[in-house]
Amino acid sequence: MSESTETLGLDRELKAKHRAMWGLGNYPAVATQVIAELGPVLVGECGVQKGDRVLDVAAGSGNAAIPAAALGAQVIATDLAPELFVAGKEAASLAGVELDWQEADAEALPFGDNEFDVVLSCVGVMFAPHHQRAADELVRVCRPGGKIGVLSWTPTGFIGEMFKTMKPYAPPPPPGSQPAPLWGDENHVRDLLGDVATRKDVLRVDTFSGPEEFRDFFKKNYGPTIAVYRNIAGDPDRTQALDRDLLELAERYGSGSEPFTMEWEYLLVTATPGGGGA
Repeated sequence: MSESTETLGLDRELKAKHRAMWGLGNYPAVATQVIAELGPVLVGECGVQKGDRVLDVAAGSGNAAIPAAALGAQVIATDLAPELFVAGKEAASLAGVELDWQEADAEALPFGDNEFDVVLSCVGVMFAPHHQRAADELVRVCRPGGKIGVLSWTPTGFIGEMFKTMKPYAPPPPPGSQPAPLWGDENHVRDLLGDVATRKDVLRVDTFSGPEEFRDFFKKNYGPTIAVYRNIAGDPDRTQALDRDLLELAERYGSGSEPFTMEWEYLLVTATPGGGGA
């Protein structure tokens, strides 16, 4: 087997695992009950307008795509896990908007060069394993003078710390894959996209009554967390240790008062192909 053939096979296997992971649990519940406001924030930052051709990459159930369509944009929502589109289509119908839903790999988008006015991704493209490939695709499909907008969790914020907490319990990452929260590092994103405008902000999460409810919600609904627990399912001691570690993490980030509130830091990046930052 040639090296290139072997690499392609490993890549297909990795993407199949990613698709399966995001199909676990109920990610649309996370999108609607916990992080719903992030999509409109990103759409607003990108200045989406009526008639714009918009591509939402790694759209999930449409956290950003649906608000963009509600503004009158012509939206295509893509994701590696089309199972998530079921909830997205229901949400779009309830919102009274129409958009296209297409299965697609963020690292190999099935669109022509310069096809979209706005290309965005809300805590989505960050999970593509090869960051430069994904970044190059965002640039390729966006027209010169258009807008690219990416919102990602930071490495030092709550979700970044959650992934660090889960790492000792997870299987080793495949060779060549990069940690998702690096998309929340300004220097890393500049290496990927060049001249960008950035700002950090926090999402205030008051969905949960306390650390235990947060942990149990993510164990039930969030694909990456479910996958890590499955990896250690045969080891009760490690399962209990991860239970404790996630509880302690939420306690550190929690308000310690009523209502229980956490602040999850994110980085919002915008770029204009052929025209520098936002």
